[in-house]
Amino acid sequence: MASIAVYSVKGGVGKTTLAVNLAWCASAISRRKTLLWDLDAANGSGFLLGVDPKKKRSADSMFGEGAEPAKLIQPTAWPGLDLLPADESIRALDRQLDRLGKKKRLAKLVAALAKDYDRIIFDCPPVLNELSAQVMRAADLVIVPLPPSPLSARAFEVVFEEVRGSGKGHPPILPVLSMLDLRRSLHKQAREANPTWPVIPLASAVEQCAVERQPVGAFAPRSPAARAFAQLWTAIERKLAAG
Repeated sequence: MASIAVYSVKGGVGKTTLAVNLAWCASAISRRKTLLWDLDAANGSGFLLGVDPKKKRSADSMFGEGAEPAKLIQPTAWPGLDLLPADESIRALDRQLDRLGKKKRLAKLVAALAKDYDRIIFDCPPVLNELSAQVMRAADLVIVPLPPSPLSARAFEVVFEEVRGSGKGHPPILPVLSMLDLRRSLHKQAREANPTWPVIPLASAVEQCAVERQPVGAFAPRSPAARAFAQLWTAIERKLAAG
């Protein structure tokens, strides 16, 4: 089992769209039993997959003693892809983790889920706090979406320091140029400066995810965007295999 965090301290970078599409690729292309764990209170992953959280149970209850993941995890419309949705309770999770005083609570929950899943993908909130620190301790790989802009470059530096601060065995980081439009000079310069980074193009098919409430590969499998997500997932699997 491997866990993958899609993380940025900057909002609006395509983080949730990336997490949803990578989770779909894991289940549909690699045939991995996959859990998408939404840790962002906005529940964007649930929305994009057409799954609403169960109202009787709050997402933060996953972190309490005696938690029962099966009561929170929900299947999606795609075989092999499950969702652990978020809700407003996630906003107070940082304080709950501080009270618990257990620095590896998330890592232990991931280890318990490993018997049921081959891949766990975290859709992380754009914050620096105890929750993000626990994600870094639990992740085997951190994906950082970076739209070409000076602010994104600065955000990447912050993420790099956060990951490096998680300890000697910190997970590797894979930056991804997202929303890339090579007709724009700044975007072209960013691509030329980082020719080996994976790319997700600025494309109408990606924007349509929120309309269709489906991953790109499910409704536009022949689109350049679908191919880009598939290529990125292949690169991720290779990086995980390489250790």
